[in-house]
Amino acid sequence: MRKTDRDVAAADPGFFVEAGMDLGFIVNSALLGVGLAMDAFSVSLANGLRESRMGRGRMCAVAGVYAFFQFAMPMIGWVCVHTIVELFSACEKAIPYVALALLGYIGGKMIREGLMERRGGEEKAESKPLTAGILLMQGVATSIDALSVGFAIEAYDAGMAAAASLIIAGVTFAICMAGLAIGKKAGTRLSWRASVMGGVILIGIGLEILIKGLL
Repeated sequence: MRKTDRDVAAADPGFFVEAGMDLGFIVNSALLGVGLAMDAFSVSLANGLRESRMGRGRMCAVAGVYAFFQFAMPMIGWVCVHTIVELFSACEKAIPYVALALLGYIGGKMIREGLMERRGGEEKAESKPLTAGILLMQGVATSIDALSVGFAIEAYDAGMAAAASLIIAGVTFAICMAGLAIGKKAGTRLSWRASVMGGVILIGIGLEILIKGLL
């Protein structure tokens, strides 16, 4: 199994409390959620830079997509561990490359749009709104490494696995809302540079995931 410094549970088998859903279980799940949500936070920051006029409802929808994938991926990993563990272990090696490809494509697109806006003039600096397709790709790319959490929660029954995943999703939602808010405030001051900066952030995240996956 690929281990990262964010996958604390995989590195420390005693990380999760096996006795039940007590305070330790909640706290540990929340801490794991914080670690797993860092990529989603960075992407949320980039999206806030990209779309500085995003409304509250849209922010909730965007953060909700990231939270959904952060819930779904650990559960998918848990199911795979209990069913097709050998195939899952083999496919896990491709995760860093998939994440880099998705984030590299999205980041490159944002950089290109930002440079085109620069040539078009400052009055056209507002980037194109985030599309549903791009948002889904971001959701997959920022949560795909959470599949490995399935190994960490392998000893849980279905109810505890779902509870841990829900806590991770809740933490992700809150962190992504903060990232969007921060990005929006900065984006209003950065003009076309916001789109370029956001693209660079996404590509950097993809490279980070790849490097850590190869270590």
